Amino acid sequence: MDKRELQNRTKQFALRTAAGRAISSQLVRAATPVGANYRSACRARSRAEFAGKFGVAVEEADESLYWLELVRDGKLVPQDKPSLLLKEADELTAILASGRKSTANTSNLKHQTSYISS
Repeated sequence: MDKRELQNRTKQFALRTAAGRAISSQLVRAATPVGANYRSACRARSRAEFAGKFGVAVEEADESLYWLELVRDGKLVPQDKPSLLLKEADELTAILASGRKSTANTSNLKHQTSYISS
């Protein structure tokens, strides 16, 4: 079983067991820390603190995307409702993941107040 097949299988499992209210709550809990952790990363006092907070922002954005996919695939709301949020979550995840990779590849990043311009 490859990565995509297992992702689909675990998503189908969640759809069979989760109720709409539970998915909604999980989505809110995943989506709200994205910005908070990104902002915190921007004010990091060290490279390690930046990497940690930035990494959490990436994980939460990706988790938000997952919950939105469940909303769509479970047909919990009309199909047009989650489409803009899905697009935004996908783009934010890609942007943040790219930023995390470029930060990890920067070996001589010096300590400063903020690693990302505000």
